[in-house]
Amino acid sequence: MNTQKVANRLVELMRNGDGMTAINELYADNIVSKEMPGFPSEVTSGKEAVTQKSIQWFNNVEEFHKSEISEPQVAGNHFSCTMDFDVTFKDRGRQQMNEICVYEVNNGKIVNEQFFYAMP
Repeated sequence: MNTQKVANRLVELMRNGDGMTAINELYADNIVSKEMPGFPSEVTSGKEAVTQKSIQWFNNVEEFHKSEISEPQVAGNHFSCTMDFDVTFKDRGRQQMNEICVYEVNNGKIVNEQFFYAMP
């Protein structure tokens, strides 16, 4: 799968609320996931660890009020999209989240992801 196809599939799955399928289908075994500096899991390496990080995040969600994901912008083997969420978490209440997500694709799989957002 080329970068555009990976990008389109990720956006499709995320818009359908199927982030776990996105990880299982599109992420490389050696994926590196980077959050903003100061975030508890600033760098997570490996598909199993990224899967566990995502499970913990989703398990903390009480309710999604809104979820919007932009069309992907592709440049070579990278793509980006914006994600905007209005979500109520079990441990910290309702929050508006706006982030830019940047992904790197190699051999048809996402090998790096990095999220940029304002820290509360």
